Amino acid sequence: MTSKAFITGITGQDGAYLAKLLLEKGYHVHGGVRRISHQETLRLEKLGILQDVRLSEFDLSEMNNITRLIRDNPVDEFYNLAAQSFVGSSWDQPIYAGDVNGLGVVRILDSLRTYHPETRFYQASTSEMFGLVQEVPQRETTRFYPRSPYGVSKVYGHYITTNYRESFGMHASSGILFNHESPLRGQEFVTRKITMALAKIARGSAQPLILGNLEAQRDWGFAGDYVEGMWRMLQQEEANNYVLATGVTTPIRDFVRFAAECLGMELEFDGEGVNEIAINKKTGQKVVEVSEQFFRPAEVDLLIGDASKAQAELGWKATVEIRELAEMMAKSDYDDLR
Repeated sequence: MTSKAFITGITGQDGAYLAKLLLEKGYHVHGGVRRISHQETLRLEKLGILQDVRLSEFDLSEMNNITRLIRDNPVDEFYNLAAQSFVGSSWDQPIYAGDVNGLGVVRILDSLRTYHPETRFYQASTSEMFGLVQEVPQRETTRFYPRSPYGVSKVYGHYITTNYRESFGMHASSGILFNHESPLRGQEFVTRKITMALAKIARGSAQPLILGNLEAQRDWGFAGDYVEGMWRMLQQEEANNYVLATGVTTPIRDFVRFAAECLGMELEFDGEGVNEIAINKKTGQKVVEVSEQFFRPAEVDLLIGDASKAQAELGWKATVEIRELAEMMAKSDYDDLR
Protein backbone atom coordinates (compact mmCIF):
# COMPACT_ATOMS: atom_id res chain seq x y z
CA MET A 1 0.00 0.00 0.00
CA THR A 2 1.38 3.42 -0.97
CA SER A 3 2.38 5.64 1.95
CA LYS A 4 0.88 9.11 2.22
CA ALA A 5 2.58 12.19 3.63
CA PHE A 6 1.47 15.75 4.36
CA ILE A 7 4.08 18.54 4.38
CA THR A 8 3.35 22.00 5.72
CA GLY A 9 5.60 24.58 4.10
CA ILE A 10 5.98 22.37 1.03
CA THR A 11 6.86 25.36 -1.17
CA GLY A 12 9.84 26.32 1.00
CA GLN A 13 13.39 25.06 0.61
CA ASP A 14 13.03 22.07 2.94
CA GLY A 15 9.50 21.28 1.87
CA ALA A 16 10.47 21.10 -1.79
CA TYR A 17 13.48 18.86 -1.19
CA LEU A 18 11.47 16.63 1.18
CA ALA A 19 8.63 16.33 -1.33
CA LYS A 20 11.11 15.27 -4.00
CA LEU A 21 12.64 12.68 -1.68
CA LEU A 22 9.26 11.21 -0.72
CA LEU A 23 8.07 11.06 -4.32
CA GLU A 24 11.24 9.15 -5.22
CA LYS A 25 10.36 6.70 -2.44
CA GLY A 26 6.88 6.18 -3.91
CA TYR A 27 4.80 8.30 -1.53
CA HIS A 28 1.65 10.20 -2.34
CA VAL A 29 2.58 13.76 -1.27
CA HIS A 30 0.05 16.36 -0.12
CA GLY A 31 1.34 19.80 0.81
CA GLY A 32 0.03 22.79 2.71
CA VAL A 33 0.79 26.35 1.61
CA ARG A 34 -0.55 29.70 2.85
CA ARG A 35 -1.45 30.80 -0.65
CA ILE A 36 -1.24 28.91 -3.91
CA SER A 37 0.36 31.10 -6.55
CA HIS A 38 3.02 30.85 -9.24
CA GLN A 39 5.49 32.73 -7.04
CA GLU A 40 4.94 30.27 -4.20
CA THR A 41 5.47 27.17 -6.33
CA LEU A 42 8.73 28.18 -8.03
CA ARG A 43 10.86 25.77 -5.97
CA LEU A 44 8.61 22.83 -6.79
CA GLU A 45 8.82 23.82 -10.44
CA LYS A 46 12.61 24.08 -10.28
CA LEU A 47 12.81 20.51 -8.95
CA GLY A 48 10.35 19.34 -11.62
CA ILE A 49 7.76 17.99 -9.17
CA LEU A 50 4.96 20.57 -9.14
CA GLN A 51 2.62 18.32 -11.12
CA ASP A 52 3.34 15.36 -8.85
CA VAL A 53 2.15 16.86 -5.54
CA ARG A 54 -1.28 17.89 -4.31
CA LEU A 55 -1.53 21.35 -2.75
CA SER A 56 -4.06 22.77 -0.30
CA GLU A 57 -4.24 26.12 1.44
CA PHE A 58 -3.03 25.71 5.01
CA ASP A 59 -2.53 28.35 7.69
CA LEU A 60 -0.89 27.52 11.03
CA SER A 61 -2.78 30.34 12.75
CA GLU A 62 -6.26 29.09 11.69
CA MET A 63 -7.53 26.19 13.81
CA ASN A 64 -10.61 25.42 11.70
CA ASN A 65 -8.50 25.17 8.55
CA ILE A 66 -6.03 22.82 10.27
CA THR A 67 -8.76 20.66 11.80
CA ARG A 68 -10.66 20.18 8.55
CA LEU A 69 -7.56 19.29 6.53
CA ILE A 70 -6.29 16.79 9.09
CA ARG A 71 -9.71 15.23 9.70
CA ASP A 72 -10.47 14.77 6.00
CA ASN A 73 -6.99 13.76 4.78
CA PRO A 74 -5.55 10.87 6.80
CA VAL A 75 -1.83 10.33 6.17
CA ASP A 76 0.89 8.04 7.44
CA GLU A 77 3.40 10.84 8.06
CA PHE A 78 2.94 14.53 8.82
CA TYR A 79 5.91 16.90 8.48
CA ASN A 80 5.51 20.38 9.98
CA LEU A 81 8.07 22.53 8.16
CA ALA A 82 6.02 25.74 7.93
CA ALA A 83 6.97 28.64 10.19
CA GLN A 84 7.70 32.30 10.46
CA SER A 85 11.21 31.26 9.57
CA PHE A 86 13.31 34.41 9.15
CA VAL A 87 15.01 35.27 12.43
CA GLY A 88 15.40 38.98 11.63
CA SER A 89 11.67 39.48 11.01
CA SER A 90 10.71 37.87 14.31
CA TRP A 91 11.68 41.03 16.22
CA ASP A 92 9.24 43.00 14.07
CA GLN A 93 6.53 40.33 14.37
CA PRO A 94 7.11 38.65 17.75
CA ILE A 95 3.44 37.85 18.43
CA TYR A 96 2.95 36.38 14.98
CA ALA A 97 6.12 34.30 15.37
CA GLY A 98 4.87 32.96 18.71
CA ASP A 99 1.44 32.13 17.31
CA VAL A 100 2.65 30.36 14.16
CA ASN A 101 5.84 28.71 15.43
CA GLY A 102 4.54 27.83 18.88
CA LEU A 103 0.76 27.54 18.99
CA GLY A 104 0.63 26.38 15.38
CA VAL A 105 2.42 23.19 16.42
CA VAL A 106 -0.04 22.34 19.17
CA ARG A 107 -2.95 23.03 16.82
CA ILE A 108 -1.59 20.33 14.51
CA LEU A 109 -0.72 17.91 17.29
CA ASP A 110 -4.11 18.17 18.96
CA SER A 111 -5.94 17.70 15.67
CA LEU A 112 -3.84 14.62 14.94
CA ARG A 113 -4.47 13.28 18.45
CA THR A 114 -8.20 13.76 17.97
CA TYR A 115 -8.63 12.33 14.48
CA HIS A 116 -5.55 10.30 13.49
CA PRO A 117 -3.37 9.54 16.53
CA GLU A 118 -1.52 6.82 14.61
CA THR A 119 0.00 9.37 12.20
CA ARG A 120 3.74 9.88 12.66
CA PHE A 121 4.64 13.54 13.22
CA TYR A 122 7.84 15.49 12.54
CA GLN A 123 8.47 18.95 14.01
CA ALA A 124 11.11 21.21 12.49
CA SER A 125 13.07 22.49 15.47
CA THR A 126 16.17 24.65 15.08
CA SER A 127 19.66 25.32 16.40
CA GLU A 128 18.50 28.89 17.09
CA MET A 129 16.95 27.46 20.27
CA PHE A 130 20.49 27.13 21.68
CA GLY A 131 21.16 30.84 21.14
CA LEU A 132 23.67 31.90 23.78
CA VAL A 133 25.24 28.47 23.77
CA GLN A 134 25.69 26.70 27.10
CA GLU A 135 28.11 24.08 25.79
CA VAL A 136 30.13 23.42 22.62
CA PRO A 137 29.18 21.49 20.59
CA GLN A 138 25.43 21.48 21.10
CA ARG A 139 23.56 18.20 21.38
CA GLU A 140 20.05 16.98 22.24
CA THR A 141 20.64 17.48 25.99
CA THR A 142 22.14 20.98 25.76
CA ARG A 143 20.13 23.63 27.64
CA PHE A 144 18.30 26.10 25.41
CA TYR A 145 18.99 29.85 25.66
CA PRO A 146 17.21 31.42 22.65
CA ARG A 147 18.21 34.94 21.61
CA SER A 148 15.32 35.95 19.35
CA PRO A 149 11.51 35.74 19.32
CA TYR A 150 11.96 33.13 16.58
CA GLY A 151 14.16 30.98 18.82
CA VAL A 152 11.82 31.38 21.80
CA SER A 153 8.78 30.38 19.75
CA LYS A 154 10.58 27.33 18.41
CA VAL A 155 11.40 26.17 21.94
CA TYR A 156 7.66 25.98 22.66
CA GLY A 157 7.05 23.99 19.48
CA HIS A 158 9.88 21.63 20.40
CA TYR A 159 8.71 20.99 23.94
CA ILE A 160 5.03 20.61 23.07
CA THR A 161 6.04 17.93 20.56
CA THR A 162 7.92 16.06 23.28
CA ASN A 163 4.99 16.58 25.65
CA TYR A 164 2.43 15.07 23.26
CA ARG A 165 4.76 12.11 22.62
CA GLU A 166 5.14 11.43 26.34
CA SER A 167 1.56 12.26 27.36
CA PHE A 168 -0.40 10.54 24.60
CA GLY A 169 2.01 8.00 23.14
CA MET A 170 2.13 9.74 19.77
CA HIS A 171 4.98 9.02 17.37
CA ALA A 172 6.16 12.65 17.43
CA SER A 173 9.79 13.55 16.76
CA SER A 174 11.68 16.84 16.64
CA GLY A 175 14.65 17.41 14.41
CA ILE A 176 16.97 20.07 15.86
CA LEU A 177 18.45 21.16 12.56
CA PHE A 178 21.49 23.37 12.31
CA ASN A 179 21.72 25.78 9.37
CA HIS A 180 21.08 24.01 6.10
CA GLU A 181 21.25 25.83 2.80
CA SER A 182 20.87 25.25 -0.94
CA PRO A 183 20.25 27.04 -4.23
CA LEU A 184 16.56 27.02 -3.18
CA ARG A 185 17.21 29.10 -0.05
CA GLY A 186 15.25 32.35 0.19
CA GLN A 187 17.22 35.49 -0.63
CA GLU A 188 16.42 37.00 2.79
CA PHE A 189 18.73 34.41 4.39
CA VAL A 190 22.37 35.43 4.72
CA THR A 191 23.92 32.62 2.68
CA ARG A 192 21.70 33.21 -0.34
CA LYS A 193 22.03 36.97 0.08
CA ILE A 194 25.79 36.46 -0.16
CA THR A 195 25.79 34.17 -3.19
CA MET A 196 23.26 36.23 -5.14
CA ALA A 197 25.11 39.51 -4.51
CA LEU A 198 28.45 37.97 -5.46
CA ALA A 199 26.95 36.43 -8.62
CA LYS A 200 25.68 39.88 -9.62
CA ILE A 201 29.12 41.39 -9.00
CA ALA A 202 30.70 38.62 -11.08
CA ARG A 203 28.22 39.58 -13.83
CA GLY A 204 29.35 43.21 -13.68
CA SER A 205 27.41 44.87 -10.86
CA ALA A 206 29.17 47.66 -8.96
CA GLN A 207 26.85 47.32 -5.93
CA PRO A 208 28.76 45.86 -2.94
CA LEU A 209 27.42 43.15 -0.67
CA ILE A 210 26.36 44.68 2.67
CA LEU A 211 26.43 42.38 5.70
CA GLY A 212 26.25 42.49 9.48
CA ASN A 213 28.41 40.54 11.93
CA LEU A 214 31.12 38.77 9.91
CA GLU A 215 32.39 37.07 13.08
CA ALA A 216 29.18 35.04 13.62
CA GLN A 217 29.85 31.33 13.14
CA ARG A 218 27.38 28.74 11.91
CA ASP A 219 27.27 25.01 11.27
CA TRP A 220 26.14 24.97 7.63
CA GLY A 221 25.04 21.89 5.70
CA PHE A 222 23.09 21.04 2.54
CA ALA A 223 19.29 20.97 2.82
CA GLY A 224 19.09 17.89 0.59
CA ASP A 225 21.00 15.91 3.23
CA TYR A 226 18.84 17.16 6.07
CA VAL A 227 15.45 16.14 4.65
CA GLU A 228 16.79 12.58 4.45
CA GLY A 229 17.32 12.82 8.21
CA MET A 230 13.74 14.00 8.72
CA TRP A 231 12.39 10.98 6.88
CA ARG A 232 14.65 8.59 8.79
CA MET A 233 13.32 9.90 12.11
CA LEU A 234 9.79 8.84 11.20
CA GLN A 235 10.94 5.36 10.17
CA GLN A 236 12.15 4.57 13.71
CA GLU A 237 10.14 2.22 15.90
CA GLU A 238 10.07 4.85 18.64
CA ALA A 239 9.98 8.63 18.23
CA ASN A 240 12.75 10.81 19.63
CA ASN A 241 14.57 14.12 19.20
CA TYR A 242 17.69 14.37 17.06
CA VAL A 243 20.31 16.99 16.22
CA LEU A 244 21.25 17.15 12.53
CA ALA A 245 24.50 19.03 11.90
CA THR A 246 27.85 18.80 10.15
CA GLY A 247 29.96 19.31 13.28
CA VAL A 248 31.97 22.01 11.50
CA THR A 249 31.54 25.71 12.20
CA THR A 250 32.42 28.48 9.75
CA PRO A 251 32.49 32.30 10.15
CA ILE A 252 30.30 34.25 7.74
CA ARG A 253 33.48 35.89 6.43
CA ASP A 254 34.77 32.51 5.25
CA PHE A 255 31.50 31.60 3.56
CA VAL A 256 31.79 34.87 1.62
CA ARG A 257 35.39 34.01 0.67
CA PHE A 258 34.47 30.48 -0.52
CA ALA A 259 31.58 31.74 -2.66
CA ALA A 260 33.72 34.52 -4.14
CA GLU A 261 36.59 32.19 -5.02
CA CYS A 262 34.45 29.96 -7.22
CA LEU A 263 33.30 33.07 -9.11
CA GLY A 264 36.87 34.11 -9.82
CA MET A 265 37.27 36.72 -7.06
CA GLU A 266 40.17 36.86 -4.61
CA LEU A 267 38.99 38.82 -1.57
CA GLU A 268 41.18 40.76 0.84
CA PHE A 269 39.46 41.81 4.09
CA ASP A 270 40.60 44.92 5.94
CA GLY A 271 39.37 46.81 9.00
CA GLU A 272 37.31 45.76 12.01
CA GLY A 273 33.65 45.75 13.01
CA VAL A 274 31.47 48.13 11.02
CA ASN A 275 34.58 49.51 9.30
CA GLU A 276 35.55 46.17 7.75
CA ILE A 277 35.50 45.87 3.97
CA ALA A 278 36.61 43.33 1.38
CA ILE A 279 38.33 44.20 -1.90
CA ASN A 280 38.71 41.98 -4.95
CA LYS A 281 42.51 41.92 -5.27
CA LYS A 282 42.27 41.21 -8.99
CA THR A 283 40.22 44.32 -9.86
CA GLY A 284 40.40 46.63 -6.82
CA GLN A 285 36.58 46.66 -6.62
CA LYS A 286 35.00 46.92 -3.17
CA VAL A 287 32.93 43.75 -2.80
CA VAL A 288 31.83 43.71 0.87
CA GLU A 289 30.78 46.38 3.37
CA VAL A 290 29.51 46.02 6.96
CA SER A 291 26.49 47.87 8.34
CA GLU A 292 25.05 48.08 11.85
CA GLN A 293 21.64 47.73 10.22
CA PHE A 294 22.20 44.00 9.84
CA PHE A 295 23.39 43.26 13.38
CA ARG A 296 20.87 41.41 15.55
CA PRO A 297 19.62 43.01 18.80
CA ALA A 298 20.95 39.90 20.59
CA GLU A 299 23.56 38.07 18.56
CA VAL A 300 24.09 34.32 18.33
CA ASP A 301 27.84 34.02 17.91
CA LEU A 302 28.69 30.33 17.74
CA LEU A 303 26.58 27.34 16.70
CA ILE A 304 28.10 23.90 16.12
CA GLY A 305 26.16 20.67 16.43
CA ASP A 306 26.94 17.14 17.57
CA ALA A 307 24.95 14.73 15.36
CA SER A 308 26.46 11.55 16.83
CA LYS A 309 23.05 10.35 18.07
CA ALA A 310 21.55 10.71 14.58
CA GLN A 311 24.55 8.93 13.08
CA ALA A 312 24.30 6.05 15.57
CA GLU A 313 20.52 5.57 15.57
CA LEU A 314 19.45 6.82 12.14
CA GLY A 315 22.58 6.06 10.12
CA TRP A 316 22.53 9.71 9.03
CA LYS A 317 25.52 11.90 8.22
CA ALA A 318 25.96 15.17 6.32
CA THR A 319 27.71 14.60 2.99
CA VAL A 320 28.26 18.13 1.60
CA GLU A 321 31.09 20.25 3.05
CA ILE A 322 30.87 24.02 3.45
CA ARG A 323 33.15 24.97 0.55
CA GLU A 324 31.21 22.68 -1.80
CA LEU A 325 27.93 24.15 -0.54
CA ALA A 326 29.05 27.76 -1.09
CA GLU A 327 30.26 26.85 -4.58
CA MET A 328 26.99 25.06 -5.41
CA MET A 329 24.91 28.08 -4.40
CA ALA A 330 27.12 30.72 -6.02
CA LYS A 331 27.33 28.90 -9.34
CA SER A 332 23.56 28.33 -9.37
CA ASP A 333 22.89 32.03 -8.85
CA TYR A 334 25.49 32.97 -11.47
CA ASP A 335 23.88 30.63 -14.00
CA ASP A 336 20.34 31.80 -13.17
CA LEU A 337 21.32 35.44 -13.76
CA ARG A 338 22.37 34.48 -17.28
